[in-house]
Amino acid sequence: MAYSSSSAVPVANGDQVTVIDFRSDTITRPSAGMRQAIAEAVVGDDVYGEDPTVNELQRRCAEMFGMEAALFVPTGTMGNLISILVHCRERGLEAIVGHKAHILLNEQAGIAQFAGVIPRTIQNLPDGTFDLNELRRLIRPTHDVHQPNTRMICLENSHNFCGGKALPLDFVKQVYQIAHENNCVVHTDGARILNAAEALGVHVSEILKYSDSVNMCFSKGLAAPVGSIIAGTREFIDKALRMRKGLGGGMRQVGILAAAALYSLEHVRPRLYEDHLWAAAIAKAARKAGQGVVHISEEGVDTNMVMFEVVKPGLTAHLLADRLLQVTEKEKEDLGESIVVKSCAISPMVTRVVTHNDLNTDMVAMAIKKISYVLEEFGKEE
Repeated sequence: MAYSSSSAVPVANGDQVTVIDFRSDTITRPSAGMRQAIAEAVVGDDVYGEDPTVNELQRRCAEMFGMEAALFVPTGTMGNLISILVHCRERGLEAIVGHKAHILLNEQAGIAQFAGVIPRTIQNLPDGTFDLNELRRLIRPTHDVHQPNTRMICLENSHNFCGGKALPLDFVKQVYQIAHENNCVVHTDGARILNAAEALGVHVSEILKYSDSVNMCFSKGLAAPVGSIIAGTREFIDKALRMRKGLGGGMRQVGILAAAALYSLEHVRPRLYEDHLWAAAIAKAARKAGQGVVHISEEGVDTNMVMFEVVKPGLTAHLLADRLLQVTEKEKEDLGESIVVKSCAISPMVTRVVTHNDLNTDMVAMAIKKISYVLEEFGKEE
């Protein structure tokens, strides 16, 4: 049957099953307060620059990021693409991206498909960084007419497929210095940049001092239903505005969505640390229960993601995720309740769980009970 998110629902035999959804922080639903903010939003035509709620969101984000201007866009994928298009106006330019970057793996290669920019990959290290000497080596010499020109370096912070890792400030600073020494710009895919700032214990503007542009999503950890924002210099945003319109991203009375984003900055942002604490608790319990079954980095969980790397022979990420969806009679008897945990197999051997705004401490405790039980069960199997 189709389960609702993070709720107790009846099953065929009349029992109650509690379903806890950890597939992503994108599955959150607007709270009552956010819905009220949406309903009461003052709006205007944003294509004419006349939506006061959008204008306030853009002003506030630019100030928060320590940048000159910002622009509200429908999605993070569009925000990244617009940024690349603005920075790389000449087709055939090259951008250096991590081999696990969302821009490379999960955005339909728009960097090449639409921008005509060549992505050149650099190996991501487990913490989301990459080797700086390798970075220097990959930047093309400008005097060789046979080679494309390297124009930009893309960072991801926090880094999704590296387990939600927050990039160290010193690393970000050095990348920025290397880029500018070589006439390159730095774009940060900061879909969850506020999670990274929380993990590092710094204001987000401290991170973005070392970036020429940034894209941040409101529909992930910030729990708004729609929207992202890009920021940079005034000149960058002026060009981005034209590019947004060309891509079909110009929206009209979009203050109803900007109101949700503003609400998220006021009411969701201050509690991001809870998501991090919950993820750390899940990781700790899973390490204990899943010895020989899964591996979770001992370096810790930075933000709101836990990656279960399957190490038991014969077990896969999909099998683990599927088992977390099942409730056996023995399990129900042993645990005294029926718990379903939704997770996401993001690769053949990695299952991901993501904590978010729609959870609470009791749900996380129940999920830990279920995850631990399943991991111990797999551990006992021959």
